[in-house]
Amino acid sequence: MSDEKIFKSGFVNIIGNPNVGKSTLMNIMMKERLVIATHKAQTTRHRIKGILTGEDYQIVFSDTPGVLDPAYELQTKMMDAVKESLVDADVILYVVEIGEKSLKNEEVFARLQKTSTPIILLLNKIDTATPDRLNDAVDYWHELLPNAEILPISAKENVNVDLLVNKIKAIIPEGPQYYPDDQLTDRSERFIVNEVIREKILLNYQKEIPYSVEVVTERFKEDLHLISIEAEIYVERDSQKGIIIGHKGESLSKVGKEAREELEKFFDKKVFLKLFVKVRKDWRSKENDLRRFGY
Repeated sequence: MSDEKIFKSGFVNIIGNPNVGKSTLMNIMMKERLVIATHKAQTTRHRIKGILTGEDYQIVFSDTPGVLDPAYELQTKMMDAVKESLVDADVILYVVEIGEKSLKNEEVFARLQKTSTPIILLLNKIDTATPDRLNDAVDYWHELLPNAEILPISAKENVNVDLLVNKIKAIIPEGPQYYPDDQLTDRSERFIVNEVIREKILLNYQKEIPYSVEVVTERFKEDLHLISIEAEIYVERDSQKGIIIGHKGESLSKVGKEAREELEKFFDKKVFLKLFVKVRKDWRSKENDLRRFGY
């Protein structure tokens, strides 16, 4: 009789409407702040993997952009990433808020109803709901999506998250270890820098400004004690450039300070960060620009 241990591995894709807590959930499951999370919708633009490895398992989580009906080419690319995530998953985590009625894209929801992939529907933010509202939500989603297992959670308060991870371990198949033990994500250090800077812009500016911004790290040089970074912030109009910079550069300095402090925590090393602001007109609607920015 063989003493060889069984190893399980699988791809677990997280979908849901904007601002339902998908990124917060992945960070909690990973026990690491890998993806940016703010109170604003459409914080996540790219599909980002988080790799959780244990002694006898490896779960590859995939955080996806919030589901919506696209209004311009960037959002179309974002929804392509969501549709792709429905095809290549071993498990789908569908995150909803209590009181929510459906995904904001009928095509994506129809695919979800027809898929044979195991679905765990997560009723998030239960810390804000009464027992009656929670029971009503369970009944509603059981009828609308009978192929899903329903689990109430609070990602923010870490309620039932360990239970969720154990359920995932039980579902994923036997398989190989796809990534090394110490690898936490498939994204590069430059991508992490871009996202941290973009998060600080989301938190510091109002209205359309954060959604018109893309960040590109042009220089990332690391030595024993210091990481030197130069990053470019792209906006769509000249007027937006002035707003990003602010009076005497104060707004940009604030973003730079907050991003540098966050990056020093992440990399556990001193960071020198220099930011530049450039205009690339209507980049969100131009195929060439979107390709250059990795969409």
